[in-house]
Formats: sequence, structure tokens, C-alpha cells
Amino acid sequence: MSDVRPVFERDGAGNLDQTLRPQTWDEYVGQSKIKENLRILLTAARERGHAAEHILLYGPPGLGKTTLAHLIAKTLGTNMRTTSGPAIERVGDLAAILTNLSPGDVLFIDEIHRLSKSIEEVLYPAMESGVLDIIIGKGPSARTVQLDLPPFTLVAATTRISLLSSPLRSRFSGGTFRLEFYSDAEIAHILERSASLLGVSSPRTMFENIASRSRATPRTANYLLKRCRDLAQLEGTQITEEIVLRTFELLEIDTLGLSGPDRAVLLAIIDKFGGGPVGLNTIAAATGEEMSTIEDVLEPYLIRQGLIERTPRGRVATSAAYTHLRS
Repeated sequence: MSDVRPVFERDGAGNLDQTLRPQTWDEYVGQSKIKENLRILLTAARERGHAAEHILLYGPPGLGKTTLAHLIAKTLGTNMRTTSGPAIERVGDLAAILTNLSPGDVLFIDEIHRLSKSIEEVLYPAMESGVLDIIIGKGPSARTVQLDLPPFTLVAATTRISLLSSPLRSRFSGGTFRLEFYSDAEIAHILERSASLLGVSSPRTMFENIASRSRATPRTANYLLKRCRDLAQLEGTQITEEIVLRTFELLEIDTLGLSGPDRAVLLAIIDKFGGGPVGLNTIAAATGEEMSTIEDVLEPYLIRQGLIERTPRGRVATSAAYTHLRS
């Protein structure tokens, strides 16, 4: 039998994403306004000896919402309990989580927009008054039992803030913060730190090259770095320009960071429908992608890059799209 150890032993951690996650505020690059607001809020709460007010973080995936939640808990010096909207299926699930919190704990709920309305209504008094209302029984014999909860801080994250009800949004008295996309310079800085943790070296120009194709998202940048590292390891070399370019070629990622599905959408609009306008359902049928995937995953980046436009009659490819596909 081979004596090759599993990858997680060589990396010193079972989860690379967890290993690359910033452990201090200084290591967390970008989002400077949010960090300053949180510093004031959390420091003041800690000095008063109170639980911090509830905080809502929103923005596209991969920008660091979960990392901020971990840093909030570390700053407050408390434990963090983690769950997600889809995992809380019944009122009893939420009741079990809340009643098992210790005073001052941080409860992190990811994708909170996926909570059902009935569970949201139980969460309202828990956030606002620190009590849990449980209905026991049904019909005329039903009665309400009120349980006092320990002081806690709810940190919630969502990629779809519009799906949160107004009463729930209003109860995040600590603040609602929108995470912004990162600059290439910030991404390159993040990649330098990640490369150091992964034990690989490369000229800064290589990090800048990866950053330019990372869609302004740290998670995507770290993914690309890890794939470059894999190829460099198999080739027995460092991450060179050739390694980076070959990795991009294998992953079908072009100079704008567009993937194969991104280009398929652009080509469908241009080649099959004369540049548009064309409806979303027609694009989905032409590319074989789900409408929700195009609308929620692919289209936002294409619009941000100025490659397509939404019009009342459908999607239209811009002149920049023609130029990019010809290059």
C-alpha cells in the first residue's frame, strides 16, 4: 500500500477555505468602512459588558460575510453558533438553538432569507425583547409559554436582502452593511497572504494576473490560486506565468474572468439572436442553462462588465461584448 498521506495532513488543516480565512481584523483586506463601523459598535458593547446589537450583512457570495461573523465573535470574546436558513425547518429547531445559547454568544445564520415566515415571527420577539414565545397545543386548548433567553447577538448574512421581510430587517438595530466588490490591488494582497499560508511562492505580477480574472471576489481568487498551485505541484515548479496561463486555459477562463457558461450566453445572444433583444427563457433554452442560473449567477457579472444590457424587450449584447469575443 502507498504511504502517501492525505492532502489535508500535508496542508495542516482539513479545510483549506478555513485555513485561508483571516483570523484578525488586520488580515481582513478591504471593506474598510464596514470594519470601522463594526469596530466602534463592538468595542463600545464590550466596554459596557453588553451583548452587541444584531447585525445584518448582505452582498454577493464570496465577499467575506462569514469571515466577518467569525471576527465579530472573536472581538466580543464569545462563542459563535453557526446555522443557516435552510437548516431551520421547524420552530422547534430555532427554539433549540436559542435556548442553548450562553450569555453574550454570537448566533450566525447564513442565508437568512430562506427562513420560513412562521420561523421569522418567532425570531422577532427573540431579537427585540429577548424572549421566546412557544405555542403548546392546538385549538381552544392552545396556550403560549414565554421563555427568557440569554443576551445574544444575531449576525445574519444574505445574498438576497430583498427577500427579507421589512419587520425582520428593521430588527437589526446594530446596522445593515452591504459588502462591496474588491479592487484588483486588494485581491492581489489577499492572494499574497493565501500563497504564504499554502506554502507557495510567486512574483507579485502573477497574483495581479490572477486578481484580474477573479471577478473581484476573494473566494474566486483563492480558488484560482489553489488550482494554479495544483498544476505547479504536478509540474514540480513554482507558480510561473506559464502555469497561470495554462490553469486559465484548462478552466476556460478568459482575460475578463468569463467562464465557458458566460461566453455561451453572450454567443447565444449575438450569434443566434442577432445581438438581441431576447428573452431570458429563450437564452436558457438556447444554452441549456436554468433561467435562475443565468439571472442570479451569470448575468450580474456580464452586466457589471458592460457586456449585456437589460431592456423592456429582453437582453441585448453591447458593443463591448462583440469586441471582447473577437479579441
